[in-house]
Amino acid sequence: MPKITEEQIVTLVKLQKIDIEAQKLESFLKGIPDRIEILDERLGKFVHEVEDDEKVIVELNKKYRTYESDVQMNLGKIQKSHVKLRSVKTNKEYQSSLKEIEDIKLKNSKIEDEMLEYLEQIERAEKDLNQRKQSYAKIVDDTTLEKDSIKQETEQCKQKLAQLESDRNAVTDTLDSQILDIFYRVKAKQPDAVAISEVKNSVCQGCNLNIPPQMFIELQHRNSLKNCPSCARIIYWEDQNKRPE
Repeated sequence: MPKITEEQIVTLVKLQKIDIEAQKLESFLKGIPDRIEILDERLGKFVHEVEDDEKVIVELNKKYRTYESDVQMNLGKIQKSHVKLRSVKTNKEYQSSLKEIEDIKLKNSKIEDEMLEYLEQIERAEKDLNQRKQSYAKIVDDTTLEKDSIKQETEQCKQKLAQLESDRNAVTDTLDSQILDIFYRVKAKQPDAVAISEVKNSVCQGCNLNIPPQMFIELQHRNSLKNCPSCARIIYWEDQNKRPE
């Protein structure tokens, strides 16, 4: 393994912190489209619900008008029956006309009962529609505010990423190219993309497994690049007495 200085170890740790922070920001940015889609789907759902409520009201009114037309038609029949009643000549015809009038009145009475039920349904549906429209208006306002907030977060995130990229370039310029290549090769093989891990009390903090005693002794010299035998991460030891508060 190549030689490495304490300063380079510190620089690698700093580089990793930059990369981890950048990964978090990149992950946040990748999630933005899904967040926007969820907001749009919520709005779309309400739009469809409002449209469905409006269709229900249209159908109820259509049925009500049909019944209304039937009542008017039956009233016309009753009037004709009354006219006919005046011209009947036998008692049988008279009784038949009376029954015809009563049957039509009974039919109209049932229709009017149905009409009352439809009026109640229309009233309830219109009330529900008004409440849904009020809720929709609030959701539109909330969604607009949330999208504005997401936009601001996105801009801030992009600015931070740009700054981290600048910091990364400044850090990598100070590192030996061979060490940098090793760092990125190790990083690419790690599921969590963490390339370098501290060793405490002979335990790699990346995989929580012990390293060989001789390796731990050599690691404390802080002059050579070593990899954990278990997880293959670059490992380093930091003197706790020299760790800054």
